[in-house]
Amino acid sequence: MSTATDELGRLYEEDFYAWTRQQAKALRALARTRPNVPVDWQHLIEEVEALGRSERHAVESLLITLMGHLLKLAFSPAGEPRRGWKATVVRTRGELERRLTPTLRRHLARILPQLYGHARREIAVLLSEYGEGKAAARLPQHCPWTLKQLLDPDFWPAEDGGAPPA
Repeated sequence: MSTATDELGRLYEEDFYAWTRQQAKALRALARTRPNVPVDWQHLIEEVEALGRSERHAVESLLITLMGHLLKLAFSPAGEPRRGWKATVVRTRGELERRLTPTLRRHLARILPQLYGHARREIAVLLSEYGEGKAAARLPQHCPWTLKQLLDPDFWPAEDGGAPPA
């Protein structure tokens, strides 16, 4: 294998999302040369891009789920569902650890405020539906945690909505 092929193979293994973006770009350039081969360039490029979008959407959804459960742990007075929320946090962090690539990590850091807004709105509705309107009203407008904290398997928020214990 050539060095370029080795690098692409490494990129595929280490940062699948970046690989899909790079391959779609390369396929577009190749398609512009109008090679005389029976390839459906348009749909092939769309499919490669869709693979990358799917991965990006998956990690965004996982982070929204993670933040939502951390918000419930920090702000909900409910006692019984806490074990389930904690299990979801552990499982979601594990899935994020398996899926996150350097490019997707930067993407999540960039859009963390937007994703937090989704999580906050969802949890505010759920808390209100379960008679926890006061807890819903206490949810912070802005994400109280960094991406590093969210992904840290040892990080847990304080259960009073305040800062985590020192």
